[in-house]
Amino acid sequence: MGASDDILKFIEDTALFQPLDDADRRALLAEMRPMNFDSGQLIFSRGDIGREMYLVTKGRVRLSVLTAEGRELSFAHAETGTVFGEIAMLDDGPRSADATAVTKTQVMSLGRPAFMRLAQSRPHLLEAAVQFLCKRIRDADQQLEAIALCPIEVRLARFFLAAARQKDPDAVEGSITIDLGMSQGELALLIGASRPKVNTALSMLEAGGAISRTGNKLTCDLEELGNVAGQE
Repeated sequence: MGASDDILKFIEDTALFQPLDDADRRALLAEMRPMNFDSGQLIFSRGDIGREMYLVTKGRVRLSVLTAEGRELSFAHAETGTVFGEIAMLDDGPRSADATAVTKTQVMSLGRPAFMRLAQSRPHLLEAAVQFLCKRIRDADQQLEAIALCPIEVRLARFFLAAARQKDPDAVEGSITIDLGMSQGELALLIGASRPKVNTALSMLEAGGAISRTGNKLTCDLEELGNVAGQE
């Protein structure tokens, strides 16, 4: 499988582009351009004019905002196979967050003019974009609710469950090993807590048998995590 085939597979698996057929995906790929970023490199800042969206083909990107007090709040990571920067590209407005490469990162960029040309002859692409953005809003609402109302161990349990089910959507019991691919500091930013409190919560989950840790790899007991997360 060549590089183009790999990227086509990413496009096929990305929720925003799933309604496209093979010909549409190839037309989309023809409009995309590769870009590379070093670890720690700022890709764009909140308030920048944004006319491109990005598909991550390798690496990880932190999406975050700075509070008035200068505290960084990270609300998502764009991992391999996911897109970011779509809001400003779609509404032609300013960027709503900072995007920073957490690791060396490769992306394929898609400009607004190219997207709109494709959408004119493929209205199902716009419908997919609406559904994609609605899901993003629902996910953000749930994240804000968790940060406001749930203890840190519950937030962690839900985060690990989501990561495990992304790896195996059909799994409901047993254990799944995941590679977080991030430091405890990054994890703390994502769930809105300090690193020491995250470390304490991780130890609680481990003591309760919900997870076991080997470096950045976690073996998740789905049933125990579900109990902590308050999910059936």
